[in-house]
Amino acid sequence: MTITPFTIALPQDEIQDLKERLAMTRWPSVVAPGYGRGQADHLVRDLADQWLNRFDWRKAEAALNAYPQFLAEIDGQTIHFVHVKSGKEGAIPLLLVHGWPSNFSEFFDLVPFLTDPENNGAPDGQAFDLVIPSIPGFGFSGQVTEPGWDAARVARAFDSLMKVLGYTRYGFHGGDAGALVGRELGALAPDGLVGVHLQHIFAFPNGTEGEMEALTPFEREGFAHLEKFQKYAGFNDIQQKRPQTLGYGLVDSPAGLLAWHAELHFGFEGEGEAFVDRERYLTNAAVYWFTRTAGSAANFYFENAQTGAGYRETDNPTPTGVSVFPSDFRSVRSFAERANNIVHWSEMERGGHFPAIEAPDLLADDLRTFYARLA
Repeated sequence: MTITPFTIALPQDEIQDLKERLAMTRWPSVVAPGYGRGQADHLVRDLADQWLNRFDWRKAEAALNAYPQFLAEIDGQTIHFVHVKSGKEGAIPLLLVHGWPSNFSEFFDLVPFLTDPENNGAPDGQAFDLVIPSIPGFGFSGQVTEPGWDAARVARAFDSLMKVLGYTRYGFHGGDAGALVGRELGALAPDGLVGVHLQHIFAFPNGTEGEMEALTPFEREGFAHLEKFQKYAGFNDIQQKRPQTLGYGLVDSPAGLLAWHAELHFGFEGEGEAFVDRERYLTNAAVYWFTRTAGSAANFYFENAQTGAGYRETDNPTPTGVSVFPSDFRSVRSFAERANNIVHWSEMERGGHFPAIEAPDLLADDLRTFYARLA
């Protein structure tokens, strides 16, 4: 396998094309204001206006290039990844895998906490060497070129990447789509994998007598989040069933892409309007736009729906840690323990679907605590 250095450097005509498409956006009528029927008109228009008139891609590009990036080819697919070495003695190699609709830069705020704990609030904390890949079909890993790239296949590819980088012992962390990959990696249990740390384990009631009565108050409260997800998450059904149809709009319309990805970043009812960093959101959207991977990323949901990858209750013997954030899907420990070797479980005081951005200090502390158990 050949690994080559990579720097993001988009041609200017790609930037100009985006601006022209934004300027020519054809807006739908508003049947009712607000979020009851989808993302609010005022939010999407504001985002499009900022993307067109006040967003500086070259500044964003420089920020994305802050850490060393590389490309490799594994199993016929380009894999893009960031590789940041700690330089600290005893650093543990750690895979960090993003979710949807996100990308590798989701973890940039976490990097200093993990690579240099001494100068980031944990003088005696465990340090990590970080490998931060883009899932095949997402961002600079490019579009997938054939069917079959479900979470299990991605897990095998990422294990190969760690081996090629010379790591004979490593750990894993991921949330959302990354958690699906981590769940499959744990089930694969390749040589050298010491543990998997997950933000989500998507395990649900199975009818066992008394299972609901045994829930903790924190877990019971989590079902309100699940009910909202089931009420609003049309993206989940569409991406599992018809990603190709969706892809035509996402790859051709920047306004459509902004609205579709806002479902998780800003929330189904606009919960994130007051605190989401819009420059960061637009940078994330731009990565999908310029790489033409919004449709390909949606296809990841389809592949997992065909095989059950990430959701099936195959046995995961790998030591597994879980961090549950209150403003997010709340995994239930008793459900997760049916098929996973849970050795660590944390219920956080703050944070939501993107904790590496919203609460990097808490996530870093939990990662250090989990991997200290496995040292």
